[in-house]
Amino acid sequence: MTTQAPTAGRTARGSAGRGAPRGGPRLRLPRRGPANAALRAERWAGLVLASPALVVFTVFMFIPLALTFWYSLHRYSGFGRMRWIGTENYRNIASDSTFWKALLNTVLYTAITVPIGIALGLGAALLLNRVMPGRGLWRALVYVPVVISGVASGIIFLRLFDPITGILNQLFTGVGLPAVDWQGSGTAALVSVIIVTTWQGIGFGMVVYLSGLQGIPGELYEAGAVDGAVGWRRFWYITWPMLAPTTFFLVVYSIIGSFQVFDVVYVLTRGGPGTSTTFLVQYAYDQGFNQRRQGYAAAIGVIIYVIVLLFTIAQWRLSRGRDEA
Repeated sequence: MTTQAPTAGRTARGSAGRGAPRGGPRLRLPRRGPANAALRAERWAGLVLASPALVVFTVFMFIPLALTFWYSLHRYSGFGRMRWIGTENYRNIASDSTFWKALLNTVLYTAITVPIGIALGLGAALLLNRVMPGRGLWRALVYVPVVISGVASGIIFLRLFDPITGILNQLFTGVGLPAVDWQGSGTAALVSVIIVTTWQGIGFGMVVYLSGLQGIPGELYEAGAVDGAVGWRRFWYITWPMLAPTTFFLVVYSIIGSFQVFDVVYVLTRGGPGTSTTFLVQYAYDQGFNQRRQGYAAAIGVIIYVIVLLFTIAQWRLSRGRDEA
């Protein structure tokens, strides 16, 4: 694409009307000619190439999001007509003790799983970033849980956590420890959910950290070795600071994911016993499809969306500030 240098007068007029940097030069394309035609063709090509993604986003993201917000302002059972009730669903949520219990469980689950998952992912990356026999195979084995569906993982661990025939309780009793009632105790049920979801997320953290480790220049380690940075000091003064952007991304990504956990919980505990493992998405599902309060469930979904959106905006603003710094 070629451009034509403008005259001084044309530059001033163009800068004032198009939001260009004040006082700086501005290049304007001629209204007609091969350059402008090439620019239009490039724009149309970009629009055509992006149109499948735009259609998918509109149909599967934007429209459902708009409908969810619309349903949240109605009383609707899934059948018949909807009745407009304004913000009544949101006012009811504010006084719903089960909702606050689900929010507390979600926050507690997030506070436990995010640091554990990141620490294990970092440990796996540091271990498998070294030269060793079968390194590719070990990496694949750690990553396999990421591609297994949550339902399949839940079914597998449901067998392992079975209080009578499960292999975990058999191992416990074999070494003299008491059997654990994974399904009947609230704390044990929450621990079982944390174990499964953490196991699922280690591979993703490992892959992201591996990319971060392989992006650290070797010269830093060489210079650090001259100054005595070896072993733990090497990790603490070189590796960990250089992985700070990666860690920040994983923290925000893991927090967003933890507020959306559903499938493993549904298969393992269905939110029980009682409400000990009821999380926000689980509670929204129960209200929408078991209690037939789809407007109420939509209001919970909007609240989850707002929480996730706030974390996303924070991640975007902090990442932009880090890139500009």
